[in-house]
Amino acid sequence: MSSLAFEPLPQLPLRAPAGHKGTFGSVLVIGGCAHEPRRMLGGAMLAARGALRAGAGRAIVAVPEPLADEALVILPEATVVALPTDAEGVLRAAECAERIDAAMAEASCVVIGPALGRSLDAGKIVMRLVAMGDKPLVIDADAIRLFASHLDAARDLRGTVVFTPHPGEAADLADSLALDVDCVERATRPGAAMALAQRLGAVIALKGAGTVTSDGLRAWRCDAGNAALATGGSGDVLSGVVGALFAQFSAGKSGISAGGLVALAVEAHARAGDLWRNAHGDSGALAHEIADLVPDAMHAMRGG
Repeated sequence: MSSLAFEPLPQLPLRAPAGHKGTFGSVLVIGGCAHEPRRMLGGAMLAARGALRAGAGRAIVAVPEPLADEALVILPEATVVALPTDAEGVLRAAECAERIDAAMAEASCVVIGPALGRSLDAGKIVMRLVAMGDKPLVIDADAIRLFASHLDAARDLRGTVVFTPHPGEAADLADSLALDVDCVERATRPGAAMALAQRLGAVIALKGAGTVTSDGLRAWRCDAGNAALATGGSGDVLSGVVGALFAQFSAGKSGISAGGLVALAVEAHARAGDLWRNAHGDSGALAHEIADLVPDAMHAMRGG
């Protein structure tokens, strides 16, 4: 597998010049954690920022109700959905379902996991979305480990699903599937990504230097990017960029496969990191700065 042949990157589609925000789709991000010991919000908001910077017409962010006001302050361009919690701030899955379903009706693609936490009810929300399969679903961060912790979770996968694991999360996925693959070493990650994609029937973007994307049949490697991307929240931005490309250029609209769309998102994110490095060096980047350079990276990818 180390000698796997990589596919050429597809051409990033042009935007419809007469389009409006509805034309370019809506990305629903489900994340945030309002209970101890890991109160978190930034990851969800970075994913939403990444989605908007990558051209989605709208970002809808579903976060625990105690964090909803803060979410609006962080990203006023987003629409915020408040998810019910108990007195300790833990999501209540049964009560969240109605609000998530209403948001999904407006969404073109769903991203779940950034800063979500790993409560039992968060896991129930993840697995319910996995089984629905009616919208492209990007599973990132905590949602990957929640998925991996469920017995035989892979049999519940429906529709178009993308996993965006770093090597540690990929190893958890592999363990849950009883796959004997090395997700860490650069030489073996292409084979690991392919094996995971085949077993799950999903697209895998195995992050790290030389990120590998595979749909189980083909693989793409990203040679852009640098150490500046090794900063907290960078992966959350990527999940939002992936969601935005699905929202704008689904396979039915663009003729590009799901794997090709993910590979384009990885390339845009990596090139944004290169733009930051060219101006500042390879350390000290903040994830929102990477997100804010995604439009420039995508412009260059289109030949601008």
